[in-house]
Amino acid sequence: MTKDSYLVGLIGSGIGPSLSPALHEREADRQGLRYLYRLIDIDHLGVGPEAVGELVRAAGALGFDGLNVTHPCKRLVIEHLDALDPQAEALGAVNTVVFEDGRAIGHNTDVTGFAASFARGLPDAPLERVVQLGAGGAGAAVAHAMLTLGAGHVTVTDAVPARAVALAAELNRHFGGGRAAAATPDRLAVLVADADGIVHATPTGMAAHPGLPLPAELLHPGLWVAEVVYRPLETELLRAARGVGCATLDGGGMAVFQAADAFRLFTGREPDADRMLADIGELAGVARVRN
Repeated sequence: MTKDSYLVGLIGSGIGPSLSPALHEREADRQGLRYLYRLIDIDHLGVGPEAVGELVRAAGALGFDGLNVTHPCKRLVIEHLDALDPQAEALGAVNTVVFEDGRAIGHNTDVTGFAASFARGLPDAPLERVVQLGAGGAGAAVAHAMLTLGAGHVTVTDAVPARAVALAAELNRHFGGGRAAAATPDRLAVLVADADGIVHATPTGMAAHPGLPLPAELLHPGLWVAEVVYRPLETELLRAARGVGCATLDGGGMAVFQAADAFRLFTGREPDADRMLADIGELAGVARVRN
């Protein structure tokens, strides 16, 4: 049974710039809900990521309806939950916790969020050979999403090679052998030359981490480029990719669709993703770029 008042929050590090509170609260206002979205920043609290279990228990005791969880707590939170939905269990990461009848249930809306954004923004993109930059929490989610969407093969690179190896092994266990491989960044020139598209899932390009995640000269018109970063929506990578004629997808769609899925889990109500897409363009300070 749905109600009309909700208290939710976000646990993570350095989350002050997050647009999640505004995205959730704007949509709730339009649906006539009283909805308070609080930031629970472990940096401000002076605690480490291992405190996530204590914070989840406290939120449950204080009457929160749910929580979003972000870096660096998405994997650490799992051992403190009562149950996981199949997607979160397969991924080994949780970004949404719902409190139900005294139990904390873990979900992952990053996978569904990226998949929905990609299907909407690059519906006809070829998917035989995909190169992914980044194998962290966001990287794991988008790699799962790409293979769920039907990618033939995903090659994962990461500045920490062991992390790419671990993610590729996890993907092959889940989707079948030969669907994923790990590679070191020094092989990017060869990989990108033969790829259909690139998925970028590292912090490079964020306001606090400007720059390009790969040499611009590796980009070519036959590629599509999908971005996870959404602050700013217009990253240096997307500008460079469009400059050589690539089809592109900004990170705003993933942010919106994962938020919409979390909103649905928290409230049982259907969000309007189109309104939320307009919101993120306004909140990020630029118009969304459509390709």
